Amino acid sequence: MIRKVYINNIQSFLPNEPVENKDMEQVLGQVGSRPSRAKKLILRSNKIKQRYYAIDAQSGVTTHSNAELTAAAIKKLNSDTFNIKDTQVLACGTTIADQLLPNHALMVHGVLGIPSCEVVATAGICLSGTMSLKYGYMSVLSGQSDNAITTGSENASAMMRAKNFEAEVDAQVDQLDRQPEIAFEKDFLRWMLSDGAGAALLSSEPNEDSISLEIEWMMQKSYANELDACMYAGADKHENGSLQGWREYEPQQWLNQSIFSVKQDVKLLNDKIVEYTVEKPLEELVTSGKLDPESIDYFLPHYSSGYFRDKLYTGMQKVNCDIPQEKWFTNLTTKGNTGSASIYIMLAELFQSSKLKVGDKLLCYVPESGRFSTAFLQLKVV
Repeated sequence: MIRKVYINNIQSFLPNEPVENKDMEQVLGQVGSRPSRAKKLILRSNKIKQRYYAIDAQSGVTTHSNAELTAAAIKKLNSDTFNIKDTQVLACGTTIADQLLPNHALMVHGVLGIPSCEVVATAGICLSGTMSLKYGYMSVLSGQSDNAITTGSENASAMMRAKNFEAEVDAQVDQLDRQPEIAFEKDFLRWMLSDGAGAALLSSEPNEDSISLEIEWMMQKSYANELDACMYAGADKHENGSLQGWREYEPQQWLNQSIFSVKQDVKLLNDKIVEYTVEKPLEELVTSGKLDPESIDYFLPHYSSGYFRDKLYTGMQKVNCDIPQEKWFTNLTTKGNTGSASIYIMLAELFQSSKLKVGDKLLCYVPESGRFSTAFLQLKVV
């Protein structure tokens, strides 16, 4: 008998009350002597209306660490049919943990206080959450375990506060209307990234009295052999495309050169993101017969900004993977861009919406511009 793996529950945790666009700068803090001139342009392009921060809006005090956000999502998996104390595998992914060492998953285990189990952390940016899911999937699929909890989480606000940013350069802001891509600088990230966590319960048996999502296949591809790093932190990029890591700089340079801030190679991103995270992998999946676009009932794309939606669709059509936009499901507008947690937060909302019916097929897409990699995941409602 072929062993199968099911997502029997998926939950999300978003800290505090939603923050509207008009209140963002008050919560994160103002950079320099005047409000951001880029903010409205960036928000108009990314189409996000509200998001969540692990920050008390009145006092400015941090309310949750990354590990605490993750643990809060996991605790919501407790039910009449499953107790998180029975977890066999805990796999957690995040972009930037609360500390360099120990790893993020161990800190989550410590916050949860559940009994000893296998604990694994997956590194990366947006794909770190998808790869934690794949680790849990492979563990259950291989028979190494009967259940696994996997997570994706981000506490981006810790790096988005005003104290971490320099004042904007007027010349750059003036170019935003003509070149929206220029917004992918440090100020772009302040109005783009937000906090949240998601957790999935994987099992070798489906739910008896409610729907489950059978994992039909997962595919992940890296194109780091073809392209330079595009999104990076803790390093600086040289003209030849190579990165020089933080350990090669003096401590004062970390501050003066913003070594630890998240940076984006804007030109490389705009030139290659669709080709390498959409066209190349989808062409391979469709040509091989692994993916039949016409069989998909829901497409869940994680894109960082509404600016990329039509570009993504054009790339899909180019490689004969035309999934009409009326089949797309995203909550970017109301939940924000939560990086590695985004696909969990989307799936959780759809899973709990009562929209899904037995037999529906879902295709999930998660790109990562770190050094251009991508993941696709096909699920079936059972």
